[in-house]
Amino acid sequence: MHDASPASDQTPQPQRRGAFFLLFFSLMAIGAGNTMLIAAVIPPLTRTLELPDWMAGAIFSLSALCWSLSSPFWGKRSNQYGRRRIASFGLAGYAVSMFLLLISSWAAVSEFITAPFAIFACLALSRSVFGLVGSGSSPAAQAYVADRTEPAERQSEIAFVTSGFSFGTIVGPAFAAVLVANFGILSPMLVTCILAATMSVLLWHYLPENRKPVQDATQIEAIPGAIGLWRSKDVLPFLVYAVTLSLVTGILTQVFVFAVMDKLDVTGAEAALYTGPAFMVGAMAVMTAQLVLIPRLKLKNKTLMITGCFPLLAGSLLLIFAQDFATLILAQFFLGIGQGLTRPGFSSGASRAVAPQLQGNVAGLVISANGMGYIITPLFGLFLYEFVHSSLPFWICSGLLICMALFAWKAIAPGVGEADDEVAA
Repeated sequence: MHDASPASDQTPQPQRRGAFFLLFFSLMAIGAGNTMLIAAVIPPLTRTLELPDWMAGAIFSLSALCWSLSSPFWGKRSNQYGRRRIASFGLAGYAVSMFLLLISSWAAVSEFITAPFAIFACLALSRSVFGLVGSGSSPAAQAYVADRTEPAERQSEIAFVTSGFSFGTIVGPAFAAVLVANFGILSPMLVTCILAATMSVLLWHYLPENRKPVQDATQIEAIPGAIGLWRSKDVLPFLVYAVTLSLVTGILTQVFVFAVMDKLDVTGAEAALYTGPAFMVGAMAVMTAQLVLIPRLKLKNKTLMITGCFPLLAGSLLLIFAQDFATLILAQFFLGIGQGLTRPGFSSGASRAVAPQLQGNVAGLVISANGMGYIITPLFGLFLYEFVHSSLPFWICSGLLICMALFAWKAIAPGVGEADDEVAA
């Protein structure tokens, strides 16, 4: 466990708070756009275009693969070039990805592209730009917070900044439903593109960064522990947990949209009127957990990781038996509470498990792990849902959540990933 304070050239406290809010809104833009795609755009669009359900998941899988491969790279580059530049560049990449998705979707709807595989390829490649370039924003933002916080406050500050993504997932579905109803199914992509580009410019010009970046790239790799950091006995359990959680949440998120359409017999733009409010409830539950429960309960990171599995398990089991909208909403509430507890737990735990100079590296690994499970989500989620049995993905998630709670209990040694005052307590 490493609990050394960050370097002394920290941003002053009032300016630091403003910087954290700027990162909050930047991640909010990403969260809103992603949730609009998942809840109200891509699944209804693929069914309108008569593409197989698994293709909708595969679009996100390719992006997740790119995300997992690129996040560690951008985490290291943020050590070299600075957090501000990488975060801004990542949001610019996200804006480009959304613009390409908009063009590809318009071409498909307008029948300029008619071959199913060609449509799929255009959508998947457009989305993959987010994975390749947009993946820089999250590790840079997390490392920026870690640079400027003491170990004892890092959990709550990381939870605050990352809750911007959660807030975006609240606003996104509701906003998407309004946009789709009034301006068509492609309008959320245009709005997200403009929003992401705007936040990229604001980050570039207004995010304060007094810490000088390391100019010599060899110095990054020369940091003790940087090479093979993922194999560290203190870091690896958090990464394994994160990968499994991303698989579980990926299955539950992607399959949920199609489950709503099938259980309630809705499709196309009408589906957004149901999936949007449902995802709003889940996102509000995430924010409740991160902004209310975590600061009040002051639980250890390991405890958050264990206890967060239980509401996730409840939500997964409810989705097996749900036949009405009220039960689907309740399931999303439990899923949101679970995610709101578990994600800050392993993110803060991994950050506290390494030295200050490795914050960019570990942030890249954590963000990479967050997306890694989505790579195989279509195989364990939409493929099984479409071709084997509609409840099988939820049973798989339930089993994995039980294993995750046991793994966190046994694999994480006492005191690892915690501040000294928490260990002493």
